[in-house]
Amino acid sequence: MKVTDYFEKADGRTLVSFEVLPPLKGGGMDSIFKTLDPLMEFKPPFIDVTYHREEFIYNKRPSGYYEKTSIRKRPGTVGICASITHRYGVDAVPHLICGGFTKDDTENALIDLAFLNIHNVLALRGDARKFDGKFVPEKGGHEYALDLVQQISDMNQGKYLDSNIENGNKTEFCIGIAGYPEKHFESPNFEMDLLWTKKKVEAGANYIVTQMFFNNQAYFDYVDKCRAIGINVPIVPGLKPLTKLYQLKSLPRMFFVNMPEELVKEIQKAKTDEAVKEVGIEWCIRQSKELKEKGVPCLHYYTMGDSKTIHRIVSAIY
Repeated sequence: MKVTDYFEKADGRTLVSFEVLPPLKGGGMDSIFKTLDPLMEFKPPFIDVTYHREEFIYNKRPSGYYEKTSIRKRPGTVGICASITHRYGVDAVPHLICGGFTKDDTENALIDLAFLNIHNVLALRGDARKFDGKFVPEKGGHEYALDLVQQISDMNQGKYLDSNIENGNKTEFCIGIAGYPEKHFESPNFEMDLLWTKKKVEAGANYIVTQMFFNNQAYFDYVDKCRAIGINVPIVPGLKPLTKLYQLKSLPRMFFVNMPEELVKEIQKAKTDEAVKEVGIEWCIRQSKELKEKGVPCLHYYTMGDSKTIHRIVSAIY
């Protein structure tokens, strides 16, 4: 079933969903199952599975020079989605990214997903590679998430890259996109960021999942601004608890989010990592309760493999 169908059938109830990371290459599905097994008691209707672009590493050669090599550290998203659906009977939502894929690669991946009866995707541009100064698209690939959304939408209309294909099978993908309550870091201003989001919705995006945030007012303001310019699709808040002291600096640097002053002061008073984690969990519970009271369509938790912490938070809400 489509993600948006779940929202409609919920009849105003706030659902819960989770996002998981693929295991590192060489790992197996056990790590995914270990994360999800304890969380399935909350009956999530769908599970997101992230995708990660290839990375460059430098291997030292006998000559003393370093050889630049491209590797994918977390492959297997499509297979993981199929395994999740088979094991739990829930819909899996693979992330599709622009980086590292040609348009043909994307089309073939979408065909495989359709064959597997997977009809939900989250369309993202993806991050720049570690040693690139900016995002560099694959040759023959998409530079922007808007173009990726348009390709998926075209396939939903039976339009394929090969113009010789007539009466092509119409796929049925429900398309999610990312939203940024505190603005995408590359956007020159908030208004421009919203404009591009609106363009993606006009191109066929069906719902929005936000970047993590720690100030609920930022989410509420974001929803209001989206509605004011005609973005009327469901907007799902993405949540992640702060669990380590170093995250007070690393999360703002990596994800370009602001930490509320009250949270910062509480964290700074904590003397140990365990105390920091308690503060982060309680803050996320407070966030979740307020969001649920306001009737958000779904609480979407970024698990990062830490099912114990997420289970504790969700147990306090549901």
